[in-house]
Amino acid sequence: QVQLIESGGGLVQAGGSLRLSCAASGRTFSGYAMGWFRQAPGKERDFVAAISKSGSTDYADSVKGRFTISRDNAKNTVYLQMSSLKPEDTAVYYCAADSTPFITKTSRFLNHYDYWGQGTHVTVSS
Repeated sequence: QVQLIESGGGLVQAGGSLRLSCAASGRTFSGYAMGWFRQAPGKERDFVAAISKSGSTDYADSVKGRFTISRDNAKNTVYLQMSSLKPEDTAVYYCAADSTPFITKTSRFLNHYDYWGQGTHVTVSS
């Protein structure tokens, strides 16, 4: 069993930056691929970014060049550095863990992941 706890959300002005963290329990974290998703009010949960065990990454087009996903296996933590934030980035951000180490095309889909955190709110004001 893996527990995921997100933190780092908050209120930021457009153009600003935030870094989200997702702390994972369990000794097998380093073997998991990880993902970040977000859900805006009234909308579906959408893919943001994913990172493999070895550090390969994938990004949604809407965040490419502005967001960076990274991981620190020694700290059992995955990060999402968000820059040049826009009001449309406002959402609840969720991290997810996949018990396989690789990222594939299906890493962009919700049902690819085995574990989910509770989410952290990000609000970007204009």
